[in-house]
Amino acid sequence: MLNGSNKYVLHVPPKVPVSQFWSVLAYDTLNSAAFIENMPKPGVSSLDNGLSVNGDGSIDLYFGATAPSGKEANWVPLAKDRDFALLFRLYGPQAPLADKSWKFSDLVQVENF
Repeated sequence: MLNGSNKYVLHVPPKVPVSQFWSVLAYDTLNSAAFIENMPKPGVSSLDNGLSVNGDGSIDLYFGATAPSGKEANWVPLAKDRDFALLFRLYGPQAPLADKSWKFSDLVQVENF
């Protein structure tokens, strides 16, 4: 179970094979059909302005109650002591997803950003 009291990082490898865009959203597990209440934003997408991109084209996304300094655009806010689930959506998926030549990273719990 994922909990907003913890901090998590998701490394999105470069060249996500989509023709449109990708997004990741945090959902409240009390009501899986709803975003976490009272948060400034529900998630992050490749269409967002100001995303910090690594030198190799990958993107690190941060999940927690507070944003890492200088990485606010890559941050998904979470409510402390609330369980949540993530949904990573791929709009216009391309062949490397189906043939599994593009590999997605696992979500990692970290002590600090």
